[in-house]
Amino acid sequence: MENLPAGFDLGGKVAIVTGAARGIGAATVALLRARGARIVASDINDAVASLAHDDVATLTGDVADEETARRTVALAMERFGRLDILVNNAGRTMNKPLIDMSVADWDGIMAVNARGNFLQSQEAVRTMIAGGSGVIVNVASIVSAVGMKDTAAYAASKGAIAQLTKVIAVEYGDRGIRANAVAPGVVETDILEGIVKDSRATLASYGGVHPIGRVGQASEIAEVIAFLASPASSFMSGALVMADGGYTAL
Repeated sequence: MENLPAGFDLGGKVAIVTGAARGIGAATVALLRARGARIVASDINDAVASLAHDDVATLTGDVADEETARRTVALAMERFGRLDILVNNAGRTMNKPLIDMSVADWDGIMAVNARGNFLQSQEAVRTMIAGGSGVIVNVASIVSAVGMKDTAAYAASKGAIAQLTKVIAVEYGDRGIRANAVAPGVVETDILEGIVKDSRATLASYGGVHPIGRVGQASEIAEVIAFLASPASSFMSGALVMADGGYTAL
């Protein structure tokens, strides 16, 4: 385990991380585990099974399905006996002009990004209430706060996540539950795989639009998630934390 101040230590904590097979999710699993947490890692991709370990249980399922949320929380309780942290990271993106977008396009993005966060949070909060405390960290986006061309469905879904985060914080703060969201700028991942020829290169090309002069890395967003999940952020709830290389400061 890392030699860290006590507030960052996650020893004894149990976390769920959705969208864990790659990118920000995989980096978050690795970091939370390094800081002492035991984890349920879920993803729609069977590749998530490669993360299995004594302190990492894995599950394959679609976060847009109610049964996946139930199975995920049940696995945390069965395997590790508690649930302290939920990281809602699973998500889909789409780059299309509004007038070219179909109803199916809209519904598909909203199902994973908005409904998925709702279902996972709902099931986790029920268990956290019984346990007397808990932390939810949602992965939103800069487009939950600013407009960007060709992101109508994606931006709407991420805006929904930002508002859901605030509502959870207000509704359940008196039950010992905190909820915060991180809003990444462009991060070099495989999220555009199947949409463009080279996802990482395409995303890296946006470095110049960030005042810091580059795009983010999954490990950097994982650091923010780990902070928000830890006791070090104990007086933070309902916040949308920008991790965007200065993009929204423009």
